Amino acid sequence: MKTATVLLSLPANNPSTRNFQEEAAMDYENIIFDVVEGIATITFNRPKALNALNGHLLDEFSAALDVIEADEEIRVLVLTGAGEKSFVAGADISELATFNSLQGKMFSRKGQLIISRLQELAIPVIAAVNGFALGGGSEMALACDFIYASENAMFGLPEITLGIIPGFGGTQRLPRLIGSNRAKEMIFTGRLIPAEEAEKIGMVNRIFPQESLMEETLKTARAMATKGKVSVRAAKQAVNNGLNVDLATGCQIEVDAFAICMASEDGKEGTRAFIEKRKPQFKGSLKG
Repeated sequence: MKTATVLLSLPANNPSTRNFQEEAAMDYENIIFDVVEGIATITFNRPKALNALNGHLLDEFSAALDVIEADEEIRVLVLTGAGEKSFVAGADISELATFNSLQGKMFSRKGQLIISRLQELAIPVIAAVNGFALGGGSEMALACDFIYASENAMFGLPEITLGIIPGFGGTQRLPRLIGSNRAKEMIFTGRLIPAEEAEKIGMVNRIFPQESLMEETLKTARAMATKGKVSVRAAKQAVNNGLNVDLATGCQIEVDAFAICMASEDGKEGTRAFIEKRKPQFKGSLKG
């Protein structure tokens, strides 16, 4: 059994800290959940099954997201897989094979709801893909804000080779990211693509050697974690909410988000620091 390790920057005698620690100290069998210096890391931890997604893993993942959403001191979330072979090698086929139509519909809906929470999470989410990201693994990564990959990473939606289709949002997110023609080719053939090709078509942001993937990912996470809480959340909200509206509506979303930032403690600190020619110290709260 794996137990979550959660380190908080809040004072140990703070009642809310104690409650959070008690809530987060649950036992996990299928994930490893850590929070260090404002950066949460969830590691999918079923290495014998190449970290395949089953119902129990999805439940634990959802519980970890509950903890993250409840604590404003968590600034960034990083997802990765245990071992050096796989991020997530799809849904657990041994479990899928037992489903009838209704069970399949419920499993697909459950996966979509949980994975969609990544896209809706207020803080930035980075997928550090360290190997196979197949089926549900690619769908999990696609719901993140961006993807860093190791040189040995492989991406694909091979469900068609099993006589089924992607069920966790892949038919919807992949075309929106890389275009419908490329997405259809991948989905209709089940073809897997290496990290280099995934970067070329805009699916992956950056590629690193396996041994430095997490170091480089955490470097970016730390850079984002130093920024103002309100501004980072507002930027993510503006981009996500503006993607599927007309330009005028999107620009109005940006205006409203900009105004919220200007009224925030960190917004005032950032502008003061610029005028005073010093580095800003962003310590504002979401409540202020």
